[in-house]
Amino acid sequence: MLSVEDWAEIRRLYRSEGLPIKAIARVMGISRNTVRSALAAAGPPKYQRASPGSIVDAVEPRIRELLKEFPTMPATVIAERIGWDRSVRVLSGRVAELRPVYLPPDPASRTTYRAGEIAQCDFWFPPITLPVDHGQSRTPTKLPVLTMTCGYSRWLSAVLVPTRGAEDLFAGWWHLIDALGAVPRVLVWDGEGAVGRWRHRKSELTHDCQSFRGTLGAKVLICKPADPEAKGIIERNHDYLETSFLPGRSFTGPDDFNRQLTAWLAVANTRRKRALGCAPADRIDADRHAMLTLPPVPPVTGWKQSTRLARDHYIRLDSNDYSVHPSVIGRRIEVTADLARVRVWCDGALVADHRRAWAKHQTVSDPEHVEAAAALRHDRIALVHPSEDPEVQIRSLGDYDAALGIEDFDGTVA
Repeated sequence: MLSVEDWAEIRRLYRSEGLPIKAIARVMGISRNTVRSALAAAGPPKYQRASPGSIVDAVEPRIRELLKEFPTMPATVIAERIGWDRSVRVLSGRVAELRPVYLPPDPASRTTYRAGEIAQCDFWFPPITLPVDHGQSRTPTKLPVLTMTCGYSRWLSAVLVPTRGAEDLFAGWWHLIDALGAVPRVLVWDGEGAVGRWRHRKSELTHDCQSFRGTLGAKVLICKPADPEAKGIIERNHDYLETSFLPGRSFTGPDDFNRQLTAWLAVANTRRKRALGCAPADRIDADRHAMLTLPPVPPVTGWKQSTRLARDHYIRLDSNDYSVHPSVIGRRIEVTADLARVRVWCDGALVADHRRAWAKHQTVSDPEHVEAAAALRHDRIALVHPSEDPEVQIRSLGDYDAALGIEDFDGTVA
């Protein structure tokens, strides 16, 4: 067989030196037919050994018959039907080669996202124990981290919120959207109780979610139950947070957790994604440009309630009691709270402002409110029980004798 070196030299002599076939054959010491074959070949010669055949060749016709009638029949069942007593690995390899002839291929679908089109949202529960205020700690089930990932750019946002309730969920959701600077046209959720559920083959949203999405002008889509692939991007990001953000970190509290998480996200969004061929930071501008603009008036989120302040001058919010200035006892007050602060208003005046407590069943008092309450109690006691006795007229004892008809010692009636 002609070697690759000889084949290359023949072509060089013919194309570069211009030697005729007869001269090349004389110089190389080979036949003229070999020279002609080398010049006509499209590529270099290579050794190909004849296939020795396979033990499956004898039963291939029977395999084809079964696959023609049952294209999806497993190789193990085929082995049983044809009485195969050799290695099933050899048989399954031939079945895999023959099956596409009788079964049309099933290519996997590839999901693509247009800029500004969609964002996936979910809760992530970090497997840590986080200390909170008043000496308490929270376990993973009580640490809801609200996450959001844009489909086109894979831009990841996240924030730890106090609870999964509607008040905190929508406050945290608006925090992420406001920080993003635009509103994705479609927002995808699992069947989160405060957002909605999949019912009667369609998304059924809560009243709070309808109000929230109406202000944003966006669509909220609830995934079908037991369909994690519908939110594969956000699920993979949860694994990414667990394996890249958490290891080697410790946290002093919720504020510290959010501070470290925000700093890490700023770096993570600049890392190259293999699926994109670039970093989320390289796509986020195009993603934002195609999204909806932020509403002129922010949606109503957080805790809002109106009540009349009782003599106790404390209001309860999320299992904790917060003091209010006692000067507005008996008057109508407006209580508002977000992820960080609890505020109370009366006729437009701020009468209480507390840092929101993450601990449970605590009483949070402002020293100014306690002093004001003590002063008001002192004034009230002084008003009802004055310290000086009032002047009272002292009647003569004779008046009582006359009223009762008692005679004096001389026999006369007083």
